[in-house]
Parts: sequence; C-alpha cells; structure tokens
Amino acid sequence: MTCIVLAAGASKRLGRSKQLADFEGEPLVRRAARTALAAAPTLVIVASQAVRDALRGLDVGIVENPDASEGMASSIRRGVAAAEGDVLIMLCDQPRVTAEHLQALIAAGAPIAATGYGGIAGVPAFFAAEFRSELLALRGESGARPIIDAHRARAVVIPFEAARFDLDTDADFSL
Repeated sequence: MTCIVLAAGASKRLGRSKQLADFEGEPLVRRAARTALAAAPTLVIVASQAVRDALRGLDVGIVENPDASEGMASSIRRGVAAAEGDVLIMLCDQPRVTAEHLQALIAAGAPIAATGYGGIAGVPAFFAAEFRSELLALRGESGARPIIDAHRARAVVIPFEAARFDLDTDADFSL
C-alpha cells in the first residue's frame, strides 16, 4: 500500500506554483506529504527542484515527472509505476484532508474507496492493485474519476465534505 501525492501540476489557474503556496504556515506540498505519511508510505510526484526542496527532511519517496505538461494522468502513471500493490491517490491542493480520512479509505475493505463531496466521488481515493492497468492507461488531464465512475458498483464512497475545499486561485487562499 502506497499513498501517491500528485504535486507536479503547472498551477495554471493560480499563476504560480500551487505546491509551494503557503497555507497556514507551510507549503501545500509539504502539508499533503505529512498528512499522507501519517496514513501510509508515501511517494510524491514532482516536476521541479523547488517542490523537491520543500519536501526536504520528510521520509517520502520522490518521483520526477518529466511529462507533467501532459496533465494529471502522467503523474498518476508515474506514481502507480513506482508503487507496488494498492495505491491511495491524493492531491496536494486539498489541505483539509486528514490522515484519519486517508486511513478510513484504506481500511474500507473495498476495491475502490473514494471520497464523497459536493455530489461527486473523487480523490483522495484508494485503488486495489487490480486497477493498476486502468490507472496506467489514463491520459491527458484526466484524473482517476473515470475509473471510480466505471466501477461504481464495486466502490465505496466515504463522505468527507472538507475535501471539497481545494486551492486553485488566490481567492481560494482567502477563504
């Protein structure tokens, strides 16, 4: 079981590195990595040295994504390829996600355990190893939601409205 933190995006809507943006005194990527580590061994997918540097001192694996400009799917593929077995995929821009919620996803006992918020089933989400080939087949900006939706009958959705809070614009940081 490996937690994969996606932190290689271009932060186009924010216009600066979201991963390095300060939230409550800490870069978002470091906060996400600390949360993930409290739940499982963790890999962080990065595309810059600055993001890598923000993780210094944390016991995380770092996976470079030279294809980050393709979109989120490239980071998912890099993380899944570097992990063994089951994976839990999370984003670095959902700072209200807790280690307890991640642990609940892992412990759900379902082949897929997704987070429910705002009427959707999304990430963070746990995927059993049997979904490895589908995760590795993702392309472009697509995240893992199409896999969750395609297997909804086998998925458990754990409500966690706090995951709805994500940081994409400067206005989001003032909420």
